[in-house]
Amino acid sequence: MIQLIDIKAAADRIAGQVLRTPALRSTAVSAATAADVVLKLDNLQATGAFKERGAANRLAMLSPAERASGVVAMSAGNHAQAVARHASLLGIRAIIVMPTFTPSTKITRTAGWGAEVVLHGETLAEAAFHAHALATEHGCVFIHPYDDLGVIAGQGTLALELLTDYPDIDALVIPVGGGGLLAGCLVAATALKPGISVYGVEVEGYAAMAQRLAGRPVSVGGPTIAEGIAVRDIGEIPFEIVRRRVTEILVVPERAIEEAIGLLAEGAKVVAEGAGAAGVAALLTYPERFRGKMVGVPICGGNIDARILSNVLLRNLLRDGRLLRLHMQIPDRPGVLADIATKIGATGGNIIEVSHQRLFAAASVQAAELEVMVEARDPLHASAIVSALEVSYVVRRV
Repeated sequence: MIQLIDIKAAADRIAGQVLRTPALRSTAVSAATAADVVLKLDNLQATGAFKERGAANRLAMLSPAERASGVVAMSAGNHAQAVARHASLLGIRAIIVMPTFTPSTKITRTAGWGAEVVLHGETLAEAAFHAHALATEHGCVFIHPYDDLGVIAGQGTLALELLTDYPDIDALVIPVGGGGLLAGCLVAATALKPGISVYGVEVEGYAAMAQRLAGRPVSVGGPTIAEGIAVRDIGEIPFEIVRRRVTEILVVPERAIEEAIGLLAEGAKVVAEGAGAAGVAALLTYPERFRGKMVGVPICGGNIDARILSNVLLRNLLRDGRLLRLHMQIPDRPGVLADIATKIGATGGNIIEVSHQRLFAAASVQAAELEVMVEARDPLHASAIVSALEVSYVVRRV
């Protein structure tokens, strides 16, 4: 197993190749969770994620013969980009196998670093099997995304930096996919500060680490915005480290991931992908564990499609009551639409979208159905808008 000395050696090895990212207190996240939250911004890495650390360290450890043979990697995106970038910097051929569900942003960026991208498989396990086959076929070195001592040591440099900058941190909350980041951070954190609490975080559809630690069969699946940690097969090396040292694995619902993305974007002005926001989602889901403590949370990735980010923010606005969908049956006569718009405008609401149907939806030929999307400042303002309309119309919030 790796030790602190291995992580410090990795830090020296990757210095100048990987950004030493800032760690900053977040007023917005702290206020929402009643903890003193420090965000480690690894979404600022060149490839947008912490995976640069492990990839850079592992590739730097290759022998001359291995470099000449090239490398193969499998990833849903962030490890892929990291291996592609650092292989390019070292002049090494890289073949990257990515599952077919990988977001287009990550596919494009991986290819942009000069790697040969192969899309294969509906799951990470299927992509991994194909990647191993390609490595054998081409005589390349397989760079595992998490079940590798060199990769784990590189990932541990994140905690090394964070605790150097903020030695008074009481707890770390680390997202868990295959376990490499959590394992590396556990080794660094428990060596630097014995007694520190270190939590792992999984999304509920992919709680493989929690299931294995509980001795249950692993059962995962389903759509998730946190595709970067949607992993079935936990690494054996990370598992051995985690089971001996972790404080607890926290499992969060999908909705908490979306809320965390929104909180980071609106409150902290930080863009995070689903997996990158999982640590903040754990603070929102389990506030009693962290109230009053200084907590370090890596924002471990920021590679989220613009469309998905937009949808998440809109869904959060709907949940918060700042975006209203109002349905009304209205009399089909001149001036009604103008009256409704005037009432909404007079209360300070902003009409975003209008759907007006005469022919098919209304119960009477003398009526029409109207659906209006309205932006409000907060839930109290939203209620005032509805109340103003209810003076003259029957309003249903949908």
